[in-house]
Amino acid sequence: MNKYKKLVIACDGESASGKSTAAKLVSKKYKLLLINSGLLYRYCSKLIILHKPKKVIPFLEKRFKKISYQLISKQKLHSEKISNHVAIIAKNKKIRKVVNKFQLKIIKSNNRICVEGRDIASKILAKNPKYDLAFYFKCNLDVASHRRWLDLNKLIPLREVKKSLKKRTLLDKKRKNSPLIKVKDAILIRTDRLSKKQVLNKMTKYIENLKPKNL
Repeated sequence: MNKYKKLVIACDGESASGKSTAAKLVSKKYKLLLINSGLLYRYCSKLIILHKPKKVIPFLEKRFKKISYQLISKQKLHSEKISNHVAIIAKNKKIRKVVNKFQLKIIKSNNRICVEGRDIASKILAKNPKYDLAFYFKCNLDVASHRRWLDLNKLIPLREVKKSLKKRTLLDKKRKNSPLIKVKDAILIRTDRLSKKQVLNKMTKYIENLKPKNL
């Protein structure tokens, strides 16, 4: 199970595609450090919404110096307000630079890691360090919307959730800086057709078939 001394996995995909759940499952199975890139951008959104800083970049840089990823991951960052805001700030090149610097520092100090987001294989783990395996997750919009609606405890009308997800994915794919793309060698996993167990089994199959360069 943990035969690899080095195992770097990239998980990219659209909003509510199941990539977070898949990344958690595979990280738990292989005892990998899990980094959710999207949480870092959501943390930025939360800070900007709450504090409305005049100079955003210096403000964010200062905040990231004083906090660990573990503390960020424990915060409540999945409100609809943050979801709408994060789609806008994620396009900002300077904000992406702040976030990337923070996560690369963590990534480079860990040989066994799973990083989840939207530009992981294409940007963050494209080189130094390079991913060993890249997965790209897709999900039917109706299924994805229903999942997110349940995550939000049905507090927002389903049609609004669907509209928000569609808009977010479009923004992610069309942004200039690090757009959401599937890299050539990424393994496509359609989560709307699979159970959680089946998703994990599929990922496991590819991991176990890795060449023994990491042994």
